Amino acid sequence: MRALLAALSLLVPLLAVPHQAALAAAEENLALGKPITASSHTHVYVAANANDGDVATYWESAGYPATLTAELGADVTLSSITLRLNPDPIWGRRTQTLAVQGRTQDGGDGGGYTTLVPEATYTFDPATGNSVTIPVTGRAADVRLRFTANTGAPGGQVAEFQVFGTPAPNPDLTITDLTYSPASPTETDEVTLSATVKNAGSEGAPATSVTFYAGDDRLGTAAVGALAAGASTTVSADIGAREAGTYRLSATVDEDGEIPEQDESDNTATATLTVRPAETADLVASPVSWTPGNPAAGETVTFTVAVKNQGTVASAGGSHGITLTVTDASGDVVRTLTGAVSGSIAPGATTSPVTLGTWTAANGKYTVRTVLAADDNELPVKRENNTSTLPLFVGRGANMPYDTYEAEDAVIGGGATRVGPSREIGTIAGEASGRRAVTLNQTGAYVEFTAKAPTNTLVTRFSIPDAPGGGGIDATLNVYVNGTFRKAIELTSRYAWLYGPESSPVNDPNAGPPRHIYDEAHVLLGETVPAGGKIRLQKDAANTSTYAIDFVDFEQVAPKENPDPAAYAVPAGSTHQDVQNALDKARMDPALTGVYLPAGDYQTDGKFQVYGKAIKVVGAGPWFTRFHAPADRRNTDVGFRVDGTAGGSSFSGFAYFGNYVERIDGPGKVFDLTDVANLTIDDVWVEHQVCMLWGTNVDDSTIRNARIRNVFADGLNLTNGSTGNRVTDIETRSTGDDSFALFSATDKNSGQQFGNVYENLTSLLTWRAAGLAVYGGYGNTFRNIYVADTLVYSGVTISSLDFGYPMHGFGADPPTTFDDISLVRAGGHFWGQQTFPAMWLFSSSKVFQGIRISDLDIVDPTYSGIMFQTGYQNPSTPLNPITDTVFTNVSISGAEKSGDAFDAKSGFGIWVNELPEPGQGPAVGSATFTNLRFSGNHEDIRNTTSTFTLTIN
Repeated sequence: MRALLAALSLLVPLLAVPHQAALAAAEENLALGKPITASSHTHVYVAANANDGDVATYWESAGYPATLTAELGADVTLSSITLRLNPDPIWGRRTQTLAVQGRTQDGGDGGGYTTLVPEATYTFDPATGNSVTIPVTGRAADVRLRFTANTGAPGGQVAEFQVFGTPAPNPDLTITDLTYSPASPTETDEVTLSATVKNAGSEGAPATSVTFYAGDDRLGTAAVGALAAGASTTVSADIGAREAGTYRLSATVDEDGEIPEQDESDNTATATLTVRPAETADLVASPVSWTPGNPAAGETVTFTVAVKNQGTVASAGGSHGITLTVTDASGDVVRTLTGAVSGSIAPGATTSPVTLGTWTAANGKYTVRTVLAADDNELPVKRENNTSTLPLFVGRGANMPYDTYEAEDAVIGGGATRVGPSREIGTIAGEASGRRAVTLNQTGAYVEFTAKAPTNTLVTRFSIPDAPGGGGIDATLNVYVNGTFRKAIELTSRYAWLYGPESSPVNDPNAGPPRHIYDEAHVLLGETVPAGGKIRLQKDAANTSTYAIDFVDFEQVAPKENPDPAAYAVPAGSTHQDVQNALDKARMDPALTGVYLPAGDYQTDGKFQVYGKAIKVVGAGPWFTRFHAPADRRNTDVGFRVDGTAGGSSFSGFAYFGNYVERIDGPGKVFDLTDVANLTIDDVWVEHQVCMLWGTNVDDSTIRNARIRNVFADGLNLTNGSTGNRVTDIETRSTGDDSFALFSATDKNSGQQFGNVYENLTSLLTWRAAGLAVYGGYGNTFRNIYVADTLVYSGVTISSLDFGYPMHGFGADPPTTFDDISLVRAGGHFWGQQTFPAMWLFSSSKVFQGIRISDLDIVDPTYSGIMFQTGYQNPSTPLNPITDTVFTNVSISGAEKSGDAFDAKSGFGIWVNELPEPGQGPAVGSATFTNLRFSGNHEDIRNTTSTFTLTIN
């Protein structure tokens, strides 16, 4: 009998006691959503999965012993814990051996953990819910599980770690009232905030403080003395005068959580402060404008200013002086202009613009600062906005918010080496920007950059070796700021290194020679490095790879707030479903206009569906709101699918980091758009996808301020009747097909493609296809574009080929225009033995006409500057001639002999191709040039055909 009783006693810890399990189900899970940590985890099975309320996610340790700790924040008199695994039958029956440990809020004896339940073995069985409840007695603020064995996995596993009990006696600080005085302030009134703090707990609270905020701006603090249980006190902080507007106030007691409390979730109160405008004039410079809006170097820029009175009373009469300065990136004033408007300006009125003068533009980034003289009827509180600033960018290409620094131009040491130039694919120099880079191949080697402007971020384009069998390696590289180690930046070659056929390389070193060997990495520095600060990348002993550094970007960033908390839904968490739920809530609630995505890393494994009405999706900025495809998978189709019923939607302020490692046509587009109009896509960052955007019959939409990097096909392509769109201020780096494309295809929509504007664009390091490709259409405009370092193809392709799809040819009226374009180190060889120029004009299966090209500069092309070519139906029958094609103001320099296997096809400023390339033949047609300039070319013009006429005026 005693033997039977002993055997039964050994079984007790293996069973979930039924009445205790039922009791636990009725109690509150005190660990849900609280901080949770683990001694280790494997793959994506992190500790946070164990208290997210979802049994489909779980934590798993990387071996034994392993600990999982729930931090409750304050002592709890414990009754039980429940450990759950997914009840799906696919989870087989298993046992886990573990102990339950605890630590009180004061750290207990010696500050360590004590054993609450000794180590025992517990059975988890899907047939009985895959759940174990363990009775626990004692008090703890931190409850820890210590695992030593699991028969079902190589580590401990928990899908949900639930803790039950009663909060122990403690203070509980709350703010019961948040007020301000005066009750209806104007912007000239000094405002005082007051918070009533109550200790709703069962024990006294020591002294602490209250912190006041308007949005995320900290306004001040107020000391709070010790409070007995049940006592209250009111504290205040003066916040001065505030500008007119509505403010979301908040006050938090014990903001740093130094006092253990029964409930840490009720320490904040909110209120709304409305500040009325003062009775005053309020003069602002609006608008400040200049012509041309996107000036090129050497152009004359004319500045105008109008003055608006946005106040409530008229301005004084007389003259209102205006001073405008243009300041360069170093802070030096390069131009000062003055002027004035006269007479009283009524409330709400705007004067006619005043022309202040002109400035001759030079390449660079500038600040235009406008100062209005103070007005006698303008209270001092309203004079701050008499000064305003606007950015001005001079130069071709996109105006991006970061500065780029080439490694070969930086300071190197410790054995670092500059390599290049070269144009050989698959080499460190040949695939680098400027065809030069720096290698760090020994301990102590470094490259150091001097910041021209304040920065708190670092992006680097780098190359590290592939794994011997492909798939990439991981490595770190140390970052120093002003000589002091700051942190290590994490690098991977998982998304680089393709091999084999040039048109369809794969992720297998056995397939052939390599290409696409660079990638990028980025990191927040955790501090602002001022202008003049030194930022160094250095290979130390802990950095176990060899490294090539191409360039870095520096940028000063800060997260953006929710534009209107009352109008924007916020996801409950960071899962894919959390975001989709917020999108659905915004769609179904008439009072909501959109979704705000706070700073954080969002996990996504599919497409978000946007439909039903126009929705605004707003993130905290691409450095802060970041979507990630699953790290343990490949080639996951993530992004947004926007239905036509959601026309008018906008998307801004977030990044997408995919998991594509090779090209797969069809999926992989972050924005996969069909039959939709009036969209705005702004301030988006995309990497490791197939495309950022593919638009089929997309109309009247704006895509701007985007950074597209390391994708496996086009950066952006509009096709199938897309009309009236504007694509502006976008930089692509290392796209695997055309960086920017307009295909007048008809496979899904037979409509014509016209009225699109592509402007202020930069394409760098395209590793397959062109920087800009235009196939058919009419009345489309491409201007202010900079293309550099295409690796295998033309910088600009203008073609009437049915390229993979049936297409419209080019229309004649209005023509297709290309203005203000720079092509630097562009061209390459592809499709076997064919060489490509900086600009390629190819007439083929459709009509080629109505082409206008002006202000084109071609510098240092790989093989030739401009090439004319024609497709043939058979070896002797050309398909369509090049007609009605006019060039104005063209400069071609540096077209030299290549010295490689394609030397005979190189060195031409303009080449009318006479060769019988596969499927092609001698160029047919004509083109006219006015103001054509050559410099440093091996042969300025090669035209040995009788089928093509060049007219040079």
